[in-house]
Amino acid sequence: MTVTRPPKVDDRLNAIVDASLAEIAPLPDLALAAARNGATLIQYRDKTASTRIMIERARAILQALAGTGVGFVVNDRVDVALAVGAHGVHLGADDMDAETARRLLGDGAIIGLTVKTAADAERAGRAPVDYACIGGVFQTLSKVNPDPPVGLEGLRALRETIRARRPDMPVSATAGIDLPRVSQVIASGADGVAVISAIFRAHDIGEATRAFRSAVDAALESRA
Repeated sequence: MTVTRPPKVDDRLNAIVDASLAEIAPLPDLALAAARNGATLIQYRDKTASTRIMIERARAILQALAGTGVGFVVNDRVDVALAVGAHGVHLGADDMDAETARRLLGDGAIIGLTVKTAADAERAGRAPVDYACIGGVFQTLSKVNPDPPVGLEGLRALRETIRARRPDMPVSATAGIDLPRVSQVIASGADGVAVISAIFRAHDIGEATRAFRSAVDAALESRA
C-alpha cells in the first residue's frame, strides 16, 4: 500500500553540525552561517558528549536559528530533541524506532531515517518518517563507517525501493559528497544532499553553502 502525504521538510541541503566542528567555531555560529546561506535543514550530531552537554549545545543551536525558518533536528537522540523543543530527529538503524519516536514527538515533528541497506529502505517506506537519507554513498573521513559505500548504483536501487512505497517522500544522499558529485547523486535519484566537511571545513562557509544550494537546485531543475 502506498502512503501519500505532503512533505513538511525541505531536505535539499541538510547541513550537519558535528560536535567535532567546535574546533573551527562555536556550533551555533556554524549552524547560523549555513542557515543564512541556503541550508534547508540543520542537523546537530554528537556521538561523544554527555546528555547534559548535548542539551546545552542543541538549545544554543536552536536559539541561534530562531527566525531563519530553517528546520533543526537532533541526530539519534529523541530525548535531547524533546528537552530543547527541536523540530525533530534524525534516526539511525540502531536508534529508537520511528513509530515510538513519532508517538513521543507528535505528528508535527520532523523525523528522518538513515538508509544503508535494502532492509532499511523497506523500513523507511513503511515508517512514519518525513525523509530518508541514503549513505554512505562515497567514502568519507567525517564518520567511522564499517559498511562499504553503496555507490551511485546502490543509491539508485535504494531510492527505487523507497519510492515504491512512498513516492512523495524526499530522499537525500550523504557521505563524501563534494560539489562535482552533487549532479551525480541528484541524477541517480536523490532529492538533496547531506554535507559536513565540504561546507563547514571550507575556507568560507557561507560561500560553500551557497555553492551547494545552487548546485542542488540546478541539478533538480535539470532532472525535472
